[in-house]
Amino acid sequence: MAWQKIETVNEDVVHDVAMDYYGKRVATALSDLSIKIIGVSNTASHHLATLTGHQGPIWQVAWAHPKFGSLLASCSYDGQVVIWKEGNPNEWTQAHVFNDHISSVNSIAWAPHELGLCLACGSSDGNISVFTARPDGGWDTSRIHQAHPLGVTSVSWGALVGSGLLDPVYKLCSGGCDHIVKVWKLYNGTWKMDCFPALQMHTDWIRDVAWAPNLGLKKSTIASASQDGKVIIWIVAKGDQWEGTVLNDFKTPVLRVSWSLTGNILAVADGKNSVTLWKEAVDGVWQLVTTVEP
Repeated sequence: MAWQKIETVNEDVVHDVAMDYYGKRVATALSDLSIKIIGVSNTASHHLATLTGHQGPIWQVAWAHPKFGSLLASCSYDGQVVIWKEGNPNEWTQAHVFNDHISSVNSIAWAPHELGLCLACGSSDGNISVFTARPDGGWDTSRIHQAHPLGVTSVSWGALVGSGLLDPVYKLCSGGCDHIVKVWKLYNGTWKMDCFPALQMHTDWIRDVAWAPNLGLKKSTIASASQDGKVIIWIVAKGDQWEGTVLNDFKTPVLRVSWSLTGNILAVADGKNSVTLWKEAVDGVWQLVTTVEP
């Protein structure tokens, strides 16, 4: 497997990197209050655009599915969530700015595109907000009040399961400064916790959560990464109870986890600037596949 270095055209801290659906563009979230859009190919990378408007460091960026057009969401320490829209090529404008949170917005995630244009946001104010686009161009808002009272650090959408589009189920998972992972489900327009008890095996802040794609199978898997150095794989066991298994203790804070499109390989980024890929063996034991060299 060949790796390519992408020049980010800046000297500031890069907090997040997101590749678009087609793998042709990369968005970087920076501490200098800007977002850089970079074009990538098999042999080179080049700067396409710089997006400015936030008043604080930008923590995350997320591309919407291309069926909704060329849209990019960003969240920042300034408490804002911005939806950026590309008109002419490489010309971006702020299509919408959400100011629903009173503190830093730390994480954003687009729902599976089958559920529509829907964005979940987790904030240090303890709340999760979910913005859903309406046909008239406006947005509806639902909230999970005090999902994690000490602050929400991460959110991730559940994959479509069962009958899918015939009876779509809206599910989220979230992690917080309370060391807890929670699962949420939308019931008749109201978000309610869908895991009893909450998922508690970590001993420090949750840094990231990632719900695995399931390719239509009735299976739910969540990975959680923590300041305590551990990555835990959560699966639904009998009676809708979640059970956790420690994938590995990295002996350093684990910053991000990300699933492959097929949901069978997990990428883990830790505080020692190491990225490793893990795969579940037939016996259910998670094994190290490779280490990505920086």
